[in-house]
Amino acid sequence: MSDPINRRTFTALSAGFVLGAASDLTGAQDTPRPPGPVEAPFERDYPVPGFKPSWKKPQINRLLVQDFVIFAHSELDMTKKLLEKEPALLNATMDWGGGDWETGLGGASHMGRRDIATFLLENGARIDIFCAAMLGLLDAVKAFLTLQPKLIDAKGPHGFGLHFHAQVGGAEAEKVLDYLQSVKKVELKPNPFLKK
Repeated sequence: MSDPINRRTFTALSAGFVLGAASDLTGAQDTPRPPGPVEAPFERDYPVPGFKPSWKKPQINRLLVQDFVIFAHSELDMTKKLLEKEPALLNATMDWGGGDWETGLGGASHMGRRDIATFLLENGARIDIFCAAMLGLLDAVKAFLTLQPKLIDAKGPHGFGLHFHAQVGGAEAEKVLDYLQSVKKVELKPNPFLKK
């Protein structure tokens, strides 16, 4: 059992809390906050769902997810290292703001990183139409578009479309790009990853 707090200790602690809170308020007005994710304000204007999640396991740390997704854009060794450290990162998704959701596979796909995408797929990552387009998987892209033709206008992470993903796939994805252009012709911008 802890010792009861005396009046002097209570007064000192109370003053510290008040002064600390006041300095936090003035500091917040004078000093800009460091950049980072900020959750949008939200208040339900609809009934609360009947199902209540149990939250039996802790969520994966957001900074770890962020780092994994960033490394999966361009660094195979670090992607492997973090996936070994935390296998649940494989399909973890980062919201870069405004619903711009991205997985490691999504990052590798729009960067044209076939090696990273293949590594993630071999470990069980969930393939999507954007990855299939980048990898040049023509039959898969056709199947997706047959199932849902409106996917031709779908946007992946950061707003990159199917044509872009096929374009960054290089020579291996040329047939996919030709097919996509036959379904819907779009103006192609220069491939940012094409070596000059």
